[in-house]
Amino acid sequence: MNDNQLLRYSRHILLSQINYEGQDKLVNSHALIVGAGGLGSPVALYLAASGVGTLTICDFDVVDLTNLQRQIIHTTPSVGINKAVSAQQSIYEINPEVMVKTIQQKSTEDDFAALVAQADVVIDCSDNFATRYTLNRLCVKLKKPLVSGAALGFEGQITVYDMRSVSSPCYHCLFPDNGEDTDLRCATNGVFAPLVGMIGTTQAAEALKLLMGIGESLQGRLLLLDALAMEWRTIKLSKDPACIVCGA
Repeated sequence: MNDNQLLRYSRHILLSQINYEGQDKLVNSHALIVGAGGLGSPVALYLAASGVGTLTICDFDVVDLTNLQRQIIHTTPSVGINKAVSAQQSIYEINPEVMVKTIQQKSTEDDFAALVAQADVVIDCSDNFATRYTLNRLCVKLKKPLVSGAALGFEGQITVYDMRSVSSPCYHCLFPDNGEDTDLRCATNGVFAPLVGMIGTTQAAEALKLLMGIGESLQGRLLLLDALAMEWRTIKLSKDPACIVCGA
């Protein structure tokens, strides 16, 4: 790291759990963020501010006025601009030393395979099951850690599927794919604005810990948040030996 980076990240470096070695890992890391909406906004902002060296942001959608209630990486002048590009612009204002790659079209499974292979951590901030199942399959196959979050109404959830560990469950263990399209989206169901920030910020924290190899991740634990009651619950998760994605 150069002198400017040492100053910028000094409050991280002062933490004994991170220090120079941990921050240097972040500067040389690559994170894949799928979705630049409510969850992806705080994820991208905090990973960039924390100094993750390369961010790849995937989103084919454009910023809409209704997004601004919760998607804090975008601004009013961003309306009509591709979300990945809008996120890139905001990130460069915060930390111009971060390299941001934008994927502005719908990605196929082959496209995602190439992106996942290049990343050190994958953060799923998407809003549909098809993308979640695709990312899960690829992370299992390529043994990449996957930070998964979801939020709707006043309720959110987050966990980590770290396929570098043989004991880790995968997304399919928890939510088996039955072929039904049961997507629930904010556009048609509504969402409490701070909720996506709380879940997205937690996703960012888990991703940073994974990249630095510090602390204890949420692998094997599902956090559930009821923002109306402001109550967190933890459910322990186990690998499904019969899982068609990660099972034996």
